[in-house]
Amino acid sequence: MLRAVLDTNVLVSSLLVKEGPPARVLDAWRDRRFLLATSPDLMDEMRAALAYPRIRRKYHVLDEEIEHLADLLERNALILTGNAEALAGVVPDDPADEMVLACAVEAQADVIVSGDRHLLEMGEHEGIAILTVRAFLERLDSEPTASGT
Repeated sequence: MLRAVLDTNVLVSSLLVKEGPPARVLDAWRDRRFLLATSPDLMDEMRAALAYPRIRRKYHVLDEEIEHLADLLERNALILTGNAEALAGVVPDDPADEMVLACAVEAQADVIVSGDRHLLEMGEHEGIAILTVRAFLERLDSEPTASGT
């Protein structure tokens, strides 16, 4: 099964625009079309981003929605340590992105899904493809289903 790490911006967007492509990625995960790997650091970053007052005001994000997504991840995703210290300096323009790479390396992921320019410009890291949400959805659509069709 395809292993993927979703960058925080994808998780956040999945809650903000419930019918958009990031929400479709989350739906695909719920449908068990890929294995989602994450880390406590990525989950903390997601919670922090969704707690920004301007985000909460504009999108009317409720605490219950944030905790529901966090609980879903904790129960159903592969949770890894994602030790970013091992990758210090890999993304000099945005060191916070290193936690995404660390999680993906530890998970032996096939793909990182992100909207972050710094990661997307890399294209790949240690053989792990870094794709946009749309490119990932296209890849999922081209993957054989569990029934072999």
